[in-house]
Amino acid sequence: MKTKLLLLLASVGLLLAWPPTATAETGEVSEEMKAILTKVQTKVRAGDRAEANFTDELKELDTLLEKHKNEKTDEVAQVLLIKSQLYSQIFHDEKKGEAYLAQLLKEFPDTKPAEMLRKQEAAKKIRESLVEGAKFPDFEVQDLDGKPLSIAAYKGKVVLVDFWATWCGPCVAELPNVLKAYEKHHAAGFEIVGISLDSDRAKLDKFIKDKNMPWQQFFDGQGWNNKLSTKYGVNSIPATYLLDGNGMILAKNLRGEALEQALAKVLTKK
Repeated sequence: MKTKLLLLLASVGLLLAWPPTATAETGEVSEEMKAILTKVQTKVRAGDRAEANFTDELKELDTLLEKHKNEKTDEVAQVLLIKSQLYSQIFHDEKKGEAYLAQLLKEFPDTKPAEMLRKQEAAKKIRESLVEGAKFPDFEVQDLDGKPLSIAAYKGKVVLVDFWATWCGPCVAELPNVLKAYEKHHAAGFEIVGISLDSDRAKLDKFIKDKNMPWQQFFDGQGWNNKLSTKYGVNSIPATYLLDGNGMILAKNLRGEALEQALAKVLTKK
């Protein structure tokens, strides 16, 4: 599945993409960080994962943090974020990784890394609440044609809520199965509600027309900040929820034959 960037920097392999800033003070942090991460990357690419072999780099990160600890900027906060990721992703020490995240939230609460961590935690709680047997929270929006769109409007129908995007390879790969299921079961009461995480309306319209996707779609052009994907804590796509006629969750993230089997079972009972 296509995974969303939950943190500002999701892996050591991406850390060097950390953008410089306009000020001299934070520019200094950025340059020093880049030098440290270059050394970290070299070791990681060589297959090194032992904490003991990163002693020098960890000391340099500590020195950098101490030097700039009174500068409550995004970049300084990211020093702690990077340390957390080193421990959790490279050294596999989740306890220490979480401790650095807690320190970041406490000492740099007004920075973008702290804000994103809070959003990540909120999204996690939302996802954990959307379990089989739970009520799927409704929404009231307008679809691509400006028509009202909600789960309540499909009361009595079996509905697949599909978070997807035209740029998502796995979403496109799964589409033939979704189309097949719709064609086979629509007459028996199966509906689909698409929630597109695209940002290009023209591209989305063309894709929907070319693929002959007749169901309602929600689109607001915000990509991963899509109003509904944010509401439901979506952090990877395709993400789907199969709902019964009362909006209760029957299953999540069904693919291929699993979707067909679930539909055949539930629609037979209707």
